[in-house]
Amino acid sequence: MSAQHNPKRRIVSSRHLADGENWEASEVEYGLIIAYNAFSRWMTRCMSAAGNTDLTPLDILVLHNTNHRGRDKRLTDICFLLNIEDTHTVNYALRKLMKMELLSSEKRGKEVFYRASTKGEELCDAYREVRERCFLDGLSRLDMTGEEMRDIAASLRALSGQYDQASRAAASL
Repeated sequence: MSAQHNPKRRIVSSRHLADGENWEASEVEYGLIIAYNAFSRWMTRCMSAAGNTDLTPLDILVLHNTNHRGRDKRLTDICFLLNIEDTHTVNYALRKLMKMELLSSEKRGKEVFYRASTKGEELCDAYREVRERCFLDGLSRLDMTGEEMRDIAASLRALSGQYDQASRAAASL
C-alpha cells in the first residue's frame, strides 16, 4: 500500500497538518525542518573547523553575505538578500562581527556600509576550504547533476515565495 493510501506511513512533522488533500505539503515542511536544522548544524561545525567557534548560523550567513562579491552592503541589503524581516537580529550579528573584527564599516551620509575585514575574508576562505573537503567532495555520491541541483534551488526559491505570500495573507487575518 502506498503512503498516499496509508496515512500512517507518511513522513510528516505534525500529523494533524497532514489530513486531507495536499498532505504532501506537510511532508515537504518536515523535509525543510530537517534540512534547516542540518544546515544550521553544518554551518557552525564548518565554521568551528575553519577556526571560529563563537558564531551562530545567522552570524555566519551575515559574514558570508557581507563578504559576497567584495561589495559594501547596508543592513537593508543584507536583510533583503537573506530574506530576513527582523532587522534587529541582523543588526545584532553585524555588531558582534564588528566587535570580533571580522567586519569593518563606513558611514556615508545616514547609511552605514559593511564589508568583510581582512580577518573576515580569511575566515570565509578557511570555511570554503573545509566546505570543499567535508561537503562538496561527498556530493558526488548523491548522483545528482549540477542542473538537478539548480532545479532544486529554483524550487526552493519558488516555495519561499509561496510562504512569503501566505505569511502576508495570514498577517491580514
